[in-house]
Amino acid sequence: MLPFIAFGQKEIVPGSKDINTKYIKPEKTLYTVYYVKGTEWKNMGALTYDISLANNQLTLDNTFTPKDNGKPTTRISTADALTLKAVSYSDETKNAKLNLNFGETITGNFYSKKTKKDKKLKLKPKEEFFDFNWTDHLIGTLPLDVGYKGRFPQFYYNDESNVLVEYYTIKEVKSFDYNSPRTGKHETWIVSVLEESTNAYYNYIIDKKDRRLWQREMSMANGMWEITVNEELDYQPIKNKFNKEEVARQISSGNSVIIGTAYARSDSGKKLGGLVNTAKKQFAPKGTEITIFPSSAYYEEWIEVNKKIRKQKKMPEVPLDSDFGYSIKKAKVYDDQGHFEFADLMPGTYIVMVSFDFTNSYNYSYVSGYTNYYNYFGYQGSTTNYGTARQSYNDKANIEKRVTIDKDGEKKEINLKEI
Repeated sequence: MLPFIAFGQKEIVPGSKDINTKYIKPEKTLYTVYYVKGTEWKNMGALTYDISLANNQLTLDNTFTPKDNGKPTTRISTADALTLKAVSYSDETKNAKLNLNFGETITGNFYSKKTKKDKKLKLKPKEEFFDFNWTDHLIGTLPLDVGYKGRFPQFYYNDESNVLVEYYTIKEVKSFDYNSPRTGKHETWIVSVLEESTNAYYNYIIDKKDRRLWQREMSMANGMWEITVNEELDYQPIKNKFNKEEVARQISSGNSVIIGTAYARSDSGKKLGGLVNTAKKQFAPKGTEITIFPSSAYYEEWIEVNKKIRKQKKMPEVPLDSDFGYSIKKAKVYDDQGHFEFADLMPGTYIVMVSFDFTNSYNYSYVSGYTNYYNYFGYQGSTTNYGTARQSYNDKANIEKRVTIDKDGEKKEINLKEI
């Protein structure tokens, strides 16, 4: 029998008036998944939700990538764009493959990689239900308010169980100020949900304005919680826009050339005992990669914004635009004297960068002993004897230089040197 409390709850099923799918936006979101116990947070990996809309259907690509760079696990679920009624589902895990088509009868197949057996499925749940993959988004479509309660069925296939549909109860909704390390405070709802069959609790932190899922908490055994945190892929405080078409033309459609030499100078690197290394120029080794990209209003603002962030030490730095790679051109040092070259450049200001390891050496003196002097009256004093030696050490050069091409067809020669 169901708990008594279940009989007084509002039933939420596909097509219910409480569901407003306008809050489910076709977009990609990124979450970091942690296992948390007490004050210890362990990063388990990254979770992405990629939602697309086509033919009045929403498709959710749910991919989890373990922290140790293990094989990603992807689940793909399609539902009706207005009702969230399940249409299809497929996934592949380490141990199995599953494909389902939803209707009055659920058809599909389950393949076990352990037994090498393929099972044809014909399932007939008695209840209406939502595919479990949509629960995180379903919560945000509801008319959340203080005191709101409801109950919804969720379908999940487990080859080792005959239970196809389980119920979840929204126990409490209350206001909460969520503090994002990137964008500050947001007015949100905390929605507490009970999984009736296991008594596991879920807490969803959902934005009051746009229904963004900021955080999901799931209780586990022995006081452990799984906490999934939104990484705000859309966070971009840079006002200047990055124009990938423009920068791509700038590095490929001109007639100008930059040629140069990359090296660390003899007086760079370590200074020990007042003596410096004695080697001449330390050329970047043959094959060293040189990077060039156009400077722009976007890039200059990006530098300034991150300077302020580093100074304040309150939030992570802003990543470069995901299309920034379109502005980058690379060349390699082609000889033993650090020479490199770039062609097809248009007029403008460029950033040229290189990083390479090198070996330096220095001379130093050391006390090798003492000479004592004696006469008839005894000890008269001593002198210190010195020796000289040479020592090598490894160092690293990180070099960045701004270069301006004033007119098309210009040939610019530069020294990319560490000073």
